[in-house]
Amino acid sequence: MSDPTLKERLATEITGALRAGEKIRLGALRMLSAAVTNREKELRHDLSDDEFRDVAAKEMKKRAESIEAFEGAGREALVEKERAEREAIAPYAPEPMSDADLDALVDEAFAATGATSEKEFGAVMGFLMGKAKGRVDGKVVQDMVRARLDGST
Repeated sequence: MSDPTLKERLATEITGALRAGEKIRLGALRMLSAAVTNREKELRHDLSDDEFRDVAAKEMKKRAESIEAFEGAGREALVEKERAEREAIAPYAPEPMSDADLDALVDEAFAATGATSEKEFGAVMGFLMGKAKGRVDGKVVQDMVRARLDGST
């Protein structure tokens, strides 16, 4: 028998969280399931595991933004809830890219695009985000590319 799809695994985990009475985890997994279902309706087909991971990455990003906002407002209870939700979703998101891999990918992007000025920023970002797809924070990549372009002028 083949390995279960991520969607099948999610359904099993939702059942387990329900039986164990893990309310926060259950809520996070149900939100992920709803986001997946919505994406399937948009695309009008069942999601592949890669598409599923993209949805999970977006959900992870939402949690990270919420954590940042709640920390700024001093809402520690909500910070903990968002962290627990992010932890529940993490196994479904793409594996984050290491700093060394990201540096190598930025080098590859500059070599492939031949970028030397701010005008080629879009080409470099397009190359990078196409390859990194959900595994890196776009803001971090932007900062790296801008720093590299500023240094090369």
